[in-house]
Amino acid sequence: MATSEHGYPEWHHGRVQYGLWYIEIDQPELIEYLEYLKQAFSDLLIPLNQRQYHITLFVAGFLTAHTPKFDDDFEIRKLNQQIKNLEALQFDCLELEVTAIDSFSSALFLQIHDKQNILSKIRQQLSLSSTEIAAPEYCPHITLGLYRKAWKSELILERIQKLQPQKFKIQVRHLTFGYYKAQILQGLLYPYHRLSLG
Repeated sequence: MATSEHGYPEWHHGRVQYGLWYIEIDQPELIEYLEYLKQAFSDLLIPLNQRQYHITLFVAGFLTAHTPKFDDDFEIRKLNQQIKNLEALQFDCLELEVTAIDSFSSALFLQIHDKQNILSKIRQQLSLSSTEIAAPEYCPHITLGLYRKAWKSELILERIQKLQPQKFKIQVRHLTFGYYKAQILQGLLYPYHRLSLG
């Protein structure tokens, strides 16, 4: 499925800060591998993707300090409650593994294996004070890019199979709540709050 590059005004209604909880990817050797893969598929993906590599944990909605007007508005007071709920977990840093290259209908991504099932516990805590705005089934992943055309799945699978996937361990020492500017397709993520683990 191709991703349209228009500004989606019917979605954001002039609102700017679209918030989410995520895990930042900051390991140089992993970033180098992700850049290699993105370049290998650059002819299939939307160019000028500025968004930092990350693993989405929980999609919150449009950050606001006011009374919600739309069902995807996310009040700051709910964020503060989520932070308290996460602090109550009191767990140490966690380890994830980057595994296979895979594809959604609209995006190329890398699978994330969560051996200890910690991400589910984190998401449960976040759900205590807010309903997530996302697909019903959570699939932890790192997005490499969005497709610029509706490519045939056979083409993408053939390209994926030609590559030798590498596996990486990710040591997660903090969780981040941040936002991106809704009017900018694949624009930068701006950290708003970091929660240290351990």
